[in-house]
Amino acid sequence: MAPPIILGIESATSRVGCALRDASGVLAARESAQPRRHAESLVPQIAAILRESGVAAADIEVIAVDVGPGLYTGLRVGITTAVTMAHALDAVMVPVTSLELVARRAADEGAAERSWERIDAVVDARRGELFHAAFTPEGDWISKPDVVDPQGLAEMLRSAAAETLLVGDGVEAHAEVFAQAGFSIGRCSVYPSAETIVELAAAAVAAGEVVNADSIRPLYLRGPDAQPIRTVA
Repeated sequence: MAPPIILGIESATSRVGCALRDASGVLAARESAQPRRHAESLVPQIAAILRESGVAAADIEVIAVDVGPGLYTGLRVGITTAVTMAHALDAVMVPVTSLELVARRAADEGAAERSWERIDAVVDARRGELFHAAFTPEGDWISKPDVVDPQGLAEMLRSAAAETLLVGDGVEAHAEVFAQAGFSIGRCSVYPSAETIVELAAAAVAAGEVVNADSIRPLYLRGPDAQPIRTVA
């Protein structure tokens, strides 16, 4: 049986994107860095990569999606779109986290050197907080996803014996904190990528690690950024 056509959807950070992959590799991809434009951008992006690749939507057998942690509204857009399409196309799904996407991309880009002992993937959670997890130099999990404040993370990592590579938009957002703690932040600009999603999804499919659309759950780690206004009776 030939490897399936996989659609990957990424919307956990300020960026939004999608990619298509078949047995030969990535066929087409799109990414936009316009903040707060996830809902307006994603569906036209998907239509564009289908046209570019010559793939019909009905040919998609697997949909992989970033389930977070990340920005609440962005995650809702991406996951809702992915799940809706999976139901319509009778496709199976592969959930991937934003943190493993950042770590795996950093591992792939730095494969030639790997002078560090671990990677800490850091995604901006807004409100002065960060989502993070530790990974091996190859991008495999060491710790569970967590939400922390920048100073606390910097102090925790500084006290660790391991040489750590810090990557992700959360490092950029709080660069001064990490620089003052003695970390090199010159290579921190790594975002989750839809192209990385479909590569990880291909491995998951080969291992039989797929799920149905009804089992997809977002990994928020905390409540939404926008809260309803409470009135006093």
